[in-house]
Amino acid sequence: MKTPLAVIRNYASALRSEPDEGTRQKYAQALMNAAERLNALVVNVLKLSRLENQGIGPERKKVRLDGMLEEAVLGFEAEIERKGLEIECDLEEAEIVSAPDYLEIVWNNLLSNAVKFTEPGGRISVTLRREGEGASVRVSDTGCGIPPETGAHIFEKFYQGDTSHSGEGNGLGLALVKKVIDVLGGEISVESETGKGSTFIVRLRGAAE
Repeated sequence: MKTPLAVIRNYASALRSEPDEGTRQKYAQALMNAAERLNALVVNVLKLSRLENQGIGPERKKVRLDGMLEEAVLGFEAEIERKGLEIECDLEEAEIVSAPDYLEIVWNNLLSNAVKFTEPGGRISVTLRREGEGASVRVSDTGCGIPPETGAHIFEKFYQGDTSHSGEGNGLGLALVKKVIDVLGGEISVESETGKGSTFIVRLRGAAE
């Protein structure tokens, strides 16, 4: 939390003595960005703490995974267009009994990372398949990939393998995803090759009758 707080403190101090309006606007935007990052960190800390300490499981109901994934992708439409990314969705109809509020955390984090780590003009694909008594979801990108030494720790709290993007995250997203999947009784794994991209595979149980 010290990093965004230091940014807020420094820019707030500079803002008081900066007469140029253009520079003031730039400083104000930097303050907003730091505040949003700090807010995201606090929200993720609270979510993770709640998941680790709760005594009861989440409320479950029937969920149409294909519809939920379509909505999640649409939520990143502006960022995908801004970077000129190609998006491919191959979604089978699949309904399971799960916790939609928790699943939203999973899809939003995986898609956010795919967009963030894929260079302009790259490709992201989302695949959904019925699988036994549940379903599997694959989120793939043509981004920078994950070195083996990073992949071994990627689901740990506060771990950031790519320090060049450290200003865009807080190292809690994938830890939160892993905890959600554990709570829901599923599995998550990653296949990746440096320089060629990554694929996150989520397997969920709980087929709807």
